[in-house]
Amino acid sequence: MASPPGASCPGLSQPPLFHALSGKKNVLIAGCGGGYDIYSGIPLFWSLRSAGVNVHLANLSFTNLAGISGDWLTDSCLKVVASDERISKHVAGMAAGFNYFPEYYLSKFFLDTHGLDIPVYTVDRSVGAVPLARIYNLLAEKYSIDAVICVDGGTDSMMLGDEEKLGTPTEDNTSIAAVNSLPLSSKFLVCLGFGIDDFHGVSHHLFLENTSTLIQDGGFFGAFSITSQMPEGQQLVALYEYVAKASGDSIVCSSVCNALQGKFGNVQSSPRTAKSELYINPLMSLYWCYDLTAVARRMPHIKNLMATKSRTDVGATITAYRNTLKSTRPAKPLPL
Repeated sequence: MASPPGASCPGLSQPPLFHALSGKKNVLIAGCGGGYDIYSGIPLFWSLRSAGVNVHLANLSFTNLAGISGDWLTDSCLKVVASDERISKHVAGMAAGFNYFPEYYLSKFFLDTHGLDIPVYTVDRSVGAVPLARIYNLLAEKYSIDAVICVDGGTDSMMLGDEEKLGTPTEDNTSIAAVNSLPLSSKFLVCLGFGIDDFHGVSHHLFLENTSTLIQDGGFFGAFSITSQMPEGQQLVALYEYVAKASGDSIVCSSVCNALQGKFGNVQSSPRTAKSELYINPLMSLYWCYDLTAVARRMPHIKNLMATKSRTDVGATITAYRNTLKSTRPAKPLPL
């Protein structure tokens, strides 16, 4: 478990997360729930990189990776880099409207706009915690990783298992269990997009209750905003605008980008939310930061999750745990 932020934190001059990362030389940022989650870590990528940290990227993928030629770290993990002609050729052959590949377009953004050849280690989402932990261990050995940051676009990764609704927990639980098993002392969970998971039935009352529990445990590393004046915020907007044109929209990314640009209320940027009323607001551009080990410790089924070998195993483990509950914690509206 990382050191609790209270005793050693320098104060308001530095967010506790960055204080905890002081002295780290090689950091892995991993998308917690897959898909566009890795994009929520890109402001952290730029901030750490500007401080001289070597930052590496990984993500659970919803893209069908089968049949793609490239450099495979394992049979479930492909090194996706836009300069690899084999991967670029595969993407060029994907039909319009079916070219969903967030990891490739992230790498291509780096290449086209910054001249940077940055890979995204892309993991087939069919894996369970055991093979995912093996992949992250291989990356840790390859790049001398001394800290891992799991990033979640949204907040459902902070559902501990006994809440009335969990959002989309399978990939989040897989990542938390895998990273929890790594032999590193610095492991973090960072959420961006407070309020977005209301679309998936997540109770933000329970999110705040869980955060309060983590505060009591010494596992909360504070919250801070990304703003449109920050270069990191500007880069996130530029990234999303680039990818939206090339591949398609993301509800989380569009909501966060709208929020940090000061848009408010029922701002519609995706046809997928046209029948829903959105509440874009400044809280969506807040990073919420936690000690991942402390989060895992609050999940009663974490040991069983850490033993899973497939996505199916993870889903069965979540269901088995919930079947033991006499009741779940009910969702409540925020009294605001």
